[in-house]
Amino acid sequence: MKKTIGLLITVCCSVVSFAQTQLDSVQYLDVIALSDIKLKQNAAGFKVTVLTDSVLSENTSNFTDLLRFNSNIYFKENGYGMVSSPSFRGTNASQTAVIWNGININSQLNGQTDFNTINTNNINQVVIRNGGGSVQYGSGAIGGSVHLDNRLSFTKHLKNDVKLNYGSFESKNISLVTDYGQDKFAFNLGVNFIDSDNDYKYLDSDKINENGAFKNLSLNVNLGYFISEKDVIKLYHQSFIGEREFSGTTATPSNSKYKDENSRSMLEWVRTHQNYKSNFKVAYLKEYFEFYQNKNSEFFTFGQVNTFLAKHNFNYKLSKQISVTSILDYNLFKGEGSSFGNPERSIFSATGLLQYNPSANLNLGFNVRQDVTSDFTSPLLFSMDALIGITENYKIKINASKNYRVPTFNDLFWQPGGNLDLVPESSYQFDLGHVLDFNWLQLQLNTYYIKSKDLIQWKPNISGFWSPQNIAEAHSYGAEVELTISKKVNNHQFRFSSNYSYTVSENLETNKQLIYVPFHKANATLAYGFKRFSAHYQQLFNGDVFTTSDNLKGPFYSLQSYNVANLGVNYKLLQHFNHELELGLKVNNLFNKLYQNVAFRPMPNRNFNIQLHYKF
Repeated sequence: MKKTIGLLITVCCSVVSFAQTQLDSVQYLDVIALSDIKLKQNAAGFKVTVLTDSVLSENTSNFTDLLRFNSNIYFKENGYGMVSSPSFRGTNASQTAVIWNGININSQLNGQTDFNTINTNNINQVVIRNGGGSVQYGSGAIGGSVHLDNRLSFTKHLKNDVKLNYGSFESKNISLVTDYGQDKFAFNLGVNFIDSDNDYKYLDSDKINENGAFKNLSLNVNLGYFISEKDVIKLYHQSFIGEREFSGTTATPSNSKYKDENSRSMLEWVRTHQNYKSNFKVAYLKEYFEFYQNKNSEFFTFGQVNTFLAKHNFNYKLSKQISVTSILDYNLFKGEGSSFGNPERSIFSATGLLQYNPSANLNLGFNVRQDVTSDFTSPLLFSMDALIGITENYKIKINASKNYRVPTFNDLFWQPGGNLDLVPESSYQFDLGHVLDFNWLQLQLNTYYIKSKDLIQWKPNISGFWSPQNIAEAHSYGAEVELTISKKVNNHQFRFSSNYSYTVSENLETNKQLIYVPFHKANATLAYGFKRFSAHYQQLFNGDVFTTSDNLKGPFYSLQSYNVANLGVNYKLLQHFNHELELGLKVNNLFNKLYQNVAFRPMPNRNFNIQLHYKF
């Protein structure tokens, strides 16, 4: 391992030193500056889906619903607005990485991101990257990754966006986004407040969601400034303050409450030259929670992690066909909590990326990464991908990789039950994709296979406490289809998008399907626009899922499939120069279907949302 690390560092330093001599010309940065450059330059052989502005604007609910109706990702949600956990290609929530402006923000406590703590009104772009990405994005990027990017536009403009929402269950949502820019300076600010009683009725019963109220406040501030023709400094900040009452089940009431505070601050220096691009980031992240078993009591348990990060990306064009990238990354995690003491962890990683484009119809990528971690040995990671243009309209995407996930602080130190003998999970995966693109029609078909070992599972030990063990091996395989059709006829605009996934994810010790992994999941959206009027219809089908590892069927062992539909209509009351006022109405669960995506936790009945959206 030491030899590998030494070789990678030597290569990185050599590239940097050589590039410093190439200062004979000036090149300006892109007008739109994104922080996650690797997503654009080093993912040619991967399935990457960008959710457009029109898709984001149709979402008046939460981030979970946005992805549930517009991607292949399956979500477990402990009642509406509660903890939301993704399942990507049959993997679990801690095997899905969430990337904010190029850095991994998965919790160091439980290894995942709660998607109900992310507000898309303050995010400019959401990108879904299918397949393993641990080489570029570190621990947890096994099934796939979700990318949240804030764009800075260095053109002269001033835009303001205000949204006022009111809906069923006394739900209120207020959002303000301001975006300003000129040649050398860009700035955007987003503030969002949500408050809901969330006391929806449980269909086919006389019960309601009695302890489900939630409220949160989120803030995004981003700015950039050109300090020279080749250098720009960017600052990103995101804060989230939330309070939720935790819903009980249909059989067991709850009186608990959960408070969480998350903040992320990152300073970035980008230097761009004709042949190279240097990107240096320093960041500070904090996650903190308080859990009250009795919301009326002053007693609570808590946990927090402070993360200090330094990261340098250096991309150099050796020729028109070949470019290389070095990434040096250092993370220091300091934890403190009622149930796990004061753990610390440091991770240094060195990554090398090679991109080779011998022709317009062939793009090849070769990547390697080695981590040095303070508390265990990390495996050498690699990935290879290719984009092959067969015809003008037909392309093939291929990628293969080795990925991993490190045990979290909860896995190692939770008392009682933590296990200090755990080793990282690892997996190998292969993905083959076919892409048809006819401008008005895009069709993607992907088939994949993932083999995982040393999976971490929590099980009762001989003392009766639940404890994590490296005991399981699993494999996942399946197919994904994504179809998008867009047509404009005179003033009439039509858009149809759909996703379907077939997923087999089995424990190889038992040959049983893993719990909460549906064999079939599909969604579709039909949108129509005519002058000032627009409308959209969404449909979601979720197949049966098992809730116990023995794969028995029945109300106590599995959840039945369900179909859920939403309908939204919008009308622009004002459309004059730079002023636009739009009124929208959305009906969720249109046909009032009873459904659950976690056992004994019903989701809302039919409900309404009214939105007033003003752009100026």
